[in-house]
Amino acid sequence: MNKKKGLNISLTNQILIATVAGIIFGTIVGPWAGNLKFIGDIFIRLIQMSVVLLVMSSVSAAVGGGDGKDVGKMGFHTFKWIIFFTIISAALGMLLSMLIRPGAGIELVGADAIANTEVQSASLQDTLLNFVPTNIIGSMAEGSMVPCIVFALMFGAAMGVYTKETGNTIMVDWVKSMNAVVTNIIKMVMNIAPIGIFCLLANVAGVTGLKVIIPMMKFLGLLLIGDAIQFVFFGPMTAALCKVNLFKMPKKFAKMSMMAVTTTSGAICLPTKMEDEVTKFGISRKVAGFTGPITMSMNSCGAAQCYVAAIFFMAQSTGISMTPYQMGMAILLSCLMCMGTISVPGGSVIVYTFLASSLGLPLESIAVLIGIDWFSGMFRTLMNVDVDVMVGLLVASKLGELDRDVYDEKKTVTY
Repeated sequence: MNKKKGLNISLTNQILIATVAGIIFGTIVGPWAGNLKFIGDIFIRLIQMSVVLLVMSSVSAAVGGGDGKDVGKMGFHTFKWIIFFTIISAALGMLLSMLIRPGAGIELVGADAIANTEVQSASLQDTLLNFVPTNIIGSMAEGSMVPCIVFALMFGAAMGVYTKETGNTIMVDWVKSMNAVVTNIIKMVMNIAPIGIFCLLANVAGVTGLKVIIPMMKFLGLLLIGDAIQFVFFGPMTAALCKVNLFKMPKKFAKMSMMAVTTTSGAICLPTKMEDEVTKFGISRKVAGFTGPITMSMNSCGAAQCYVAAIFFMAQSTGISMTPYQMGMAILLSCLMCMGTISVPGGSVIVYTFLASSLGLPLESIAVLIGIDWFSGMFRTLMNVDVDVMVGLLVASKLGELDRDVYDEKKTVTY
């Protein structure tokens, strides 16, 4: 007898349904929806608890499992494209800010929203110094991604030397096995992603309220226009250089894009992004394991655009005319702040404060930016995550690690 097939809805479609349902539910029931937030927070924590191990095992395996020449090439091409995308995004943010003037006509509220927030504004030197960990266990406990990546790179390099000298692959095999186990944990957690996303968005719609975005529509509109321009430019460029079909990209980006918009966290999207890089785009696991974690922490072109726009907003909303020097510094500081900044929701508050202090702008304007940070985070994270994959595609194509049959859906692979 033939068994009837049950209703099979892909995880991508489940997330889409949960997104729409969460917003509608929160809008209808109002503040009560805040009672569901803890369920969404549980989902976020279940992903976060494994991200550090996933990052470190992926990077270590990618570095230690190959030869030094491959690692050097991967690193060079990865950072080359990170710098390119970030500078273009920051420059676009400045151009759009000068044209749209998001801060013009804004009536600033008081700084009550940040009065009780303790924010330590670190100098640029301290920021770079903190990239190097003094205690890797402490960095892992705090979820500090860049120090963890620095250690993982050194651990992987040392592991590669040990393997070559002794011929013993036990450490490489152990790290790869650890990575596989952590990946399985994350796959289990992703089964409840629609529930977590529903609860998170119900809380935003019911408690925060969509009315908060009305005074800031120009700022959010700027980010939307900037994202659209970048996709129109970056997408065809990547497809042409990698010799792949541009029109197949939107479908492949769908799941990770929805995760980016709904969670506003590059770290939460990392497992989905790395799996889709391998199974949908045809990027080798070695390249995905190397570029995925590094781009998550350092390739934040969506954030670069947002930070430049925030600087201009702070200046325009307080009637300050920026000098050419300040504009140049706005781009430079925004690009530097994208390297290793906090990749979970809310981390941008620290960056806004640093930028305002560095450029002598009033802190009062930050209160308005905090009010819409979740919404601006949608546009930041969407651009960050999708361009991360473009970096992976470009690196894989350059190194001959791109399987175009997988990209063209002529064959399937598992992660």
